[in-house]
Amino acid sequence: MNNVRAILLIIYVTIIAIALLMVILFETDTCIPGFAVGHWTVQTEFAITTLTELLTIALIPLALRLFKFAKVDTLLRQQHEQALLHWGVLRLLLLGAPLIGNTALYYAIMNTSFGYMAIITLLCMPFVYPSTGRCKEEAYLNMEDEQA
Repeated sequence: MNNVRAILLIIYVTIIAIALLMVILFETDTCIPGFAVGHWTVQTEFAITTLTELLTIALIPLALRLFKFAKVDTLLRQQHEQALLHWGVLRLLLLGAPLIGNTALYYAIMNTSFGYMAIITLLCMPFVYPSTGRCKEEAYLNMEDEQA
């Protein structure tokens, strides 16, 4: 269990660190904010914004409810740690992709919608923090301990 938790924790911290590193680099003018402003047409920017908003709105609830789906729950009950690793990584990536993508797009075209979506996604990250208790609970390892 500790290996699975360690892998999930490394992914979790890496996602947040990448987003934080981008913020630091752009806010300290190490990288140039707004480097893509004027390179896209208004229609392209609108399409990217709309697509990103829809993806973010869809992926956040999906990631937060992923372990409640019957198929995932069944796999977690049967395969425990192996299923937790597979689905835990997927859940972290479902939140990490919009977080990093929205952060990058915010600094690329300086559209506040991307910044707000990145903040909302960042606020959802603690709900999937891979603590030892959560990992044991989600992989149904506490139930085996009680039955033994």
